[in-house]
Amino acid sequence: MLFVCTGNTCRSPLAEAIARKVAIERGLADVDVSSAGTSAWEGAPASDGALLVAMERGMDLSVHRAQGLTRDVVSANDLILAMGPHHLERIEALGGSGKAWLLTGYASSSVTHRPITDPVGGDLDVYRATADELESEIRRIFDRMGAPRSSGG
Repeated sequence: MLFVCTGNTCRSPLAEAIARKVAIERGLADVDVSSAGTSAWEGAPASDGALLVAMERGMDLSVHRAQGLTRDVVSANDLILAMGPHHLERIEALGGSGKAWLLTGYASSSVTHRPITDPVGGDLDVYRATADELESEIRRIFDRMGAPRSSGG
């Protein structure tokens, strides 16, 4: 599961951290989660707002380093979730057709074209609202993927 935004410093790193947290909560240890940006500055850290909001929620983005979206990154992932329509267009241009979705559309199983709010330049409340939006959508994605597996039988 790959999350894609523009710089890979705000939305997609938050989405990656939230997805990891939800996967652990649901006992899905085999879910591979990563993120990338369509215009990422390679190696850039997560933004201060993303770092702080993640920390408030018990997640650590201190080791996050931005990576650019490449054809190799696209081909290495089975499910790619874009924050906005222009990200989806770039993913598809790099060979992601058929496995790339707008995050909000995939989460709700609908044909919505609503982007995830970009908090860049906003205050902490804007980052918190984006994190809330991401968590809601990502929980829907895991619901769509199925109930937690039981270890019995």
